[in-house]
Amino acid sequence: MSYTTQMDAARQGIITPEMEIVAKEEQIDKNELRELIAAGQAIIPANKNHKCLKPHGIGSRLRTKINVNLGTSRDCTDLDMEMEKVNSAVDMGAEAIMDLSSFGDTQKFRRKLTSECSAIIGTVPIYDAVVYYHKALREITAREWIDIVRMHAEDGVDFMTIHCGVNKETADRFKRNKRLMNIVSRGGSIIFAWMEMTGEENPFYQYYDEILDICQEYDVTMSLGDACRPGCLKDASDISQIQELLTLGELTTRAWEKNVQVMIEGPGHMPLNQIQANMEIQKTICKGAPFYVLGPLVTDVAPGYDHITSAIGGAIAATYGASFLCYVTPAEHLRLPDVNDVKEGIIASKIAAHAADIAKGLPGARDWDDAMSTARKALDWEKTFELSIDPEKARAYRESAKPEKEDTCSMCGNFCAVKNMNRILDGEIVSIFDE
Repeated sequence: MSYTTQMDAARQGIITPEMEIVAKEEQIDKNELRELIAAGQAIIPANKNHKCLKPHGIGSRLRTKINVNLGTSRDCTDLDMEMEKVNSAVDMGAEAIMDLSSFGDTQKFRRKLTSECSAIIGTVPIYDAVVYYHKALREITAREWIDIVRMHAEDGVDFMTIHCGVNKETADRFKRNKRLMNIVSRGGSIIFAWMEMTGEENPFYQYYDEILDICQEYDVTMSLGDACRPGCLKDASDISQIQELLTLGELTTRAWEKNVQVMIEGPGHMPLNQIQANMEIQKTICKGAPFYVLGPLVTDVAPGYDHITSAIGGAIAATYGASFLCYVTPAEHLRLPDVNDVKEGIIASKIAAHAADIAKGLPGARDWDDAMSTARKALDWEKTFELSIDPEKARAYRESAKPEKEDTCSMCGNFCAVKNMNRILDGEIVSIFDE
């Protein structure tokens, strides 16, 4: 039997090789996974031209996944440095790399990713069109925008952020309902400006069916972009954000009619008390399609620490339904992240994702923590390092302040509750000061 996409296969009752791999990794029955994909509640982004891909599932009843944004900019054009970040991110467990390059030979870097990197690869065609055509924004034609989508599909990209929800109707409502931070999405601001300058409809909305045909041909997953995601707490859950989400819900159904896999992008900056409601609204409007969130960042006042504000929001979002967390680094809002920023962002996101997976009761999620607790109880430092989410940092901290005795740390010493309880329960004498 033949099929065009993972969703098409699932609806025909076919278990693809990618489904076999994901089911085993997720400890889920392969037929249950197939049913989730058929219903659009889980996806496996897997472009037919991405030959070195290690497939991962994103969605309901699957582990929360991490995306890492990288790429060149006008101020930082070193491809080797970006590839170093990519390799580092994959080594640390990031399941997806999103190439946001906005300067230089973007196709060269993109093709290098899809030929060498095993992670899921995503892109934003809007950015690349501006670089590729190298002409005034208003002079880019609707046809040229769509041609870039096809180019990315041919290059092996597994998912694309397509800003098709900000149409003329959404744009008019946005202008009538003033925001504090306006539009903070780069792709959203670009297409909004193009629409304003040309007077034309958003081509990604107008020619949506043609884009779906391209995605179906290569099995590219549509990541429906949230141009109106809130960029500050004051703008969270406003009319523009919700109006765009309604449009994305309609576009999700249209994609499924062509067996194209879909995920929905979400906020953004958002107060803690609004996150759960936003997750529930998205699941309802978009009929359970996987939700891909940037953060949410739960406060606006922490430049340099936004990996923490993001991890707090991400843990809550994933607990209540988000499937895919876009990492945020300490450099967010300030500069292009360096290798260390990338590491800090990934670790923070992995902590958030794992905490949510425990809360959701996913199979095997708590096993890691129970193994760590067993190692700590036994004061087995090597096993503790091995099980740490960042073994290198854990080991470095202990070695930076060596205790007098190996079975303690420099914080508690002989006051160590773990050591003393082990001894007293084993019938030994506990002595604090004279050892």
